[in-house]
Amino acid sequence: MNTPAAEADVDADLVDRLIRTQHPDLAGPLTPVANGWDNVIYRLGTDLSVRLPRRRVAVDLIVNEQRWLPVLAEHVEVALPVPVRTGAPGEGYPWPWTIAPWFEGRTVADVPPSGRSGIAAPLAAFMTGLHRPAPPDAPRNPFRGVPLADRDGAVRQRLRSIPRSAELLPLWEKLAALPPWQGPALWLHGDPHPGNLLLDGAGLAAVLDFGDLTSGDPATDLAAAWLVFDEDAREVFRSHVDADEVTWERARGWALAMGTALAAHSADNPGMAAIGDHVLDQVLLT
Repeated sequence: MNTPAAEADVDADLVDRLIRTQHPDLAGPLTPVANGWDNVIYRLGTDLSVRLPRRRVAVDLIVNEQRWLPVLAEHVEVALPVPVRTGAPGEGYPWPWTIAPWFEGRTVADVPPSGRSGIAAPLAAFMTGLHRPAPPDAPRNPFRGVPLADRDGAVRQRLRSIPRSAELLPLWEKLAALPPWQGPALWLHGDPHPGNLLLDGAGLAAVLDFGDLTSGDPATDLAAAWLVFDEDAREVFRSHVDADEVTWERARGWALAMGTALAAHSADNPGMAAIGDHVLDQVLLT
């Protein structure tokens, strides 16, 4: 799927002018890092990054990060991209933007699944710290944290384009019929795939991209057991999270839902397509 056209043109000159106007003490050399689906990211100097929405749909997401990441960072051991400064519209740019830390390392997606077992316990600890009751004004996301049955139509549509649908559809029907989460709405990362987990020499260094930050069913995040790990590491992860059998099976359902999205919509991104293939392989195992 091709990246949507930008609704705001962002280049290094604009970013430099915004920083010099609003945060002149942080001005420095800019290096382009990503021009993604929703945001443009520049590295600022050696220690900072600048993230700017390129589409209106991403604006509320970045505002959520600015509001809530400082709160959530108090409850987890791993680093989060907590804003260092926030930016306002200006210089012809219409939306808020963020200056955050720059984290050195490589993503878990750059490591073969067989080499990821060392982060199973740390990732479980991160989720245990994060998954606490969210306040009534926490963000809501209609695509994450909701009952699995709410995603039934989208998953079925994606399965039509996936070769293994004959195996996956009966599994999806079984998992989507599980009882929904009955507990309080908990804080969720919302998108726990390997590209959003950063490693350094010591292990799990940071959890990135809280654009899907929301509240609801913790099984959404526990889908990482299939998104990130192989069968052996998944058992280590499970031993470090507090999930009953139904929640664990719903997490498998969430992994299947996310895997179909990655498999169906990543033709232009081999890395994400590979994650999708891995997930669908894993959910069929257990």
